[in-house]
Amino acid sequence: MSLPANPRLDLLHPYPFERLRALLAAKPAGLQPSSLPLVDLSIGEPRHPTPPVVLNALADATDGLASYPATAGTPALREAIAAWIRRRYDTPVDAATQVLPVNGSREALFSFAQAMLDPAPAGTQVVIAPNPFYQIYEGAALLAGARLHLLDQRPDNGFRMDWTQVPDSLWPQVKLVYVCSPGNPTGAVMDLDEWRTLFALADRHGFIIASDECYSEIYHDESAPPLGALAVCRQLGRTDYRGVVVFSSLSKRSNVPGMRSGFVAGDAALLARFLRYRTYHGCAMSPMFQQASIAAWNDEAHVVDNRRLYRQKFDAVLPILQPVVPALQMPAASFYLWLPVPGGDDEAFTARLFHEAHVKVLPGSYLGRPSSLRPDDPASNPGHGFVRIALVAPPEACIEGARRIAALIG
Repeated sequence: MSLPANPRLDLLHPYPFERLRALLAAKPAGLQPSSLPLVDLSIGEPRHPTPPVVLNALADATDGLASYPATAGTPALREAIAAWIRRRYDTPVDAATQVLPVNGSREALFSFAQAMLDPAPAGTQVVIAPNPFYQIYEGAALLAGARLHLLDQRPDNGFRMDWTQVPDSLWPQVKLVYVCSPGNPTGAVMDLDEWRTLFALADRHGFIIASDECYSEIYHDESAPPLGALAVCRQLGRTDYRGVVVFSSLSKRSNVPGMRSGFVAGDAALLARFLRYRTYHGCAMSPMFQQASIAAWNDEAHVVDNRRLYRQKFDAVLPILQPVVPALQMPAASFYLWLPVPGGDDEAFTARLFHEAHVKVLPGSYLGRPSSLRPDDPASNPGHGFVRIALVAPPEACIEGARRIAALIG
């Protein structure tokens, strides 16, 4: 007798890093493994030091362990987040109804789909996401019983979401659209015209926009921070943020991925329903982390310094790689390089780079799927032929990794 289980779990693909481990575990016959020290540029885990302002707040918050936290977070945390949104985007939000603390953007991006989509009958609702993408969007859609329609982001469309890739007949079924700006893995940033087009489509077809903005504070030009969805709403007169929610996080901004702290903000009606779901879900943030999060959102100096460190690494690495890969572009934001590989086989390049030069990167095809317009053609995966390089290691490691990559290509 088999025990009951959710059959939708069988639809989930292995996570990219599971596939990477399997790829690198297969040692090519006759190849002498590299004796060089490992340079790991595969995972987007911030490794800059956690700022003292956060560490000090954690040390002073241990008395918070004596009480259960509220799912909605403390008023002080919600107000700190709302104040940061006002400063960053010149956009007012109501701390009581339009802000909800979450345990990092990842769990919220996933659970939001479970709360918003109708699970039955399965397959009748559609979720749109970019391709390549953060795999949480896919898992969220599939476990909520929806179908996923992917919009290919390629060099020839500037790594943008091309809405003409959505058949007219599909729009009535679209209930949720994930966007990621700045993008993972491409670093592309949506401009005002793209946002305006997306909002017009949402008004016409009645879907929710879920904007993943966890890389919003990793950008290169201090005078030109990326646009956010709430700021665009305000510019376009959508002051109630209807149908729009944004997801942000302290992980990249403040180098605290282990704290799992972020927020969702936007449409108050949607957040009220999401809060009801989360109350049952049991995912309230630790009181200690709430106190540390208040300190992080209230301080901007460490964020400016964080960007300076990433800028130094890009400035050091690009002159090493661009002479051998002229098509490599400086991303508009984020801490990734989306590197086209010679020969176009990203898996083979990743394996060879690891075994011969002991540098670990992530095959781009692991972050994508075959095009929704050509689902039976594996070569239509827009991540095919690229590798993602995360410049999160110390500068000397990033520079050494870039030198080994350039040497292997050259």
